[in-house]
Amino acid sequence: MISKEILKKIRKLEIQTKGLVNNLFGGEYQSAFKGRGMAFSEVRSYSYGDDIRQIDWNVTARTGEPFIKVFEEEREQTLMLCVDISNSGKLGTKLYTKAELAIEICAVLAFSAIQNGDKVGLVLFSDVVEKVVPPKKGKKHVLRIIRELYTTKATGKGTSISTALNYVNRLLNRRSIVVLASDFQDTDYETALKITNQKHDLVNLSIRHPFEEVLPDLGLLPLYNVETGEQVMVDSSNKKLRAHLQSKLKEKHAAFDKHMVKLQMDTIVVHTDKSYVRPLMSFFQRRLSRY
Repeated sequence: MISKEILKKIRKLEIQTKGLVNNLFGGEYQSAFKGRGMAFSEVRSYSYGDDIRQIDWNVTARTGEPFIKVFEEEREQTLMLCVDISNSGKLGTKLYTKAELAIEICAVLAFSAIQNGDKVGLVLFSDVVEKVVPPKKGKKHVLRIIRELYTTKATGKGTSISTALNYVNRLLNRRSIVVLASDFQDTDYETALKITNQKHDLVNLSIRHPFEEVLPDLGLLPLYNVETGEQVMVDSSNKKLRAHLQSKLKEKHAAFDKHMVKLQMDTIVVHTDKSYVRPLMSFFQRRLSRY
């Protein structure tokens, strides 16, 4: 039984994201994610300037007049949302937690997909695969996906991106769009990323909290790993210590961003204290510039 609070959240999110899809992202999504290829549509009479390589010689021989084959892009695709629901998703700001930000962006992408006739599926993971919703079309299906995003709780204690991507690669038997939404608090997942990127159109959605880049001066702070439960006390008023921690955090994110560029993987970086609209629009524009 779904609580009234969750139903209210789902309804509010549906209204918000559908507005963005209709006004901003719907057409951008279709242009950015091309179809799988070209499919035969019909034959028509040859016109001056048509590509002679497309002449249908069988029809031409029967009619005595030149006809050419017409092809259309195979538009229907599958969007697979692969979302990290480990405990680090609870970290957030007044605007969003990491989990809330992932849910809202996934909703935008899902509604964009069904508006363009694509199927949408969902894999939720921590250090194990927690929930799978097979790809389907339709508004009701997307609302079910949003419901699972809000209600599924992690049973695992950590994060395993490799486990999730390996599962996705076994599940999908044709090239699809795979959006990996995570804060990437994990190691040894590069091979799985490369394999998925070769088999599918992989997009990494990197979700970050401002404290992971700039540690504020708030005195004595208990810093803990929400996935392992380990905790240490840090004096954030110590300028040298704060500068050291900030440097390490910036190095970590810079190394990740640089590595994704090296691997030629699409990455969208979003922050829990900022709107995701501009980063998402910039991503679509980057994609369009490549075509």
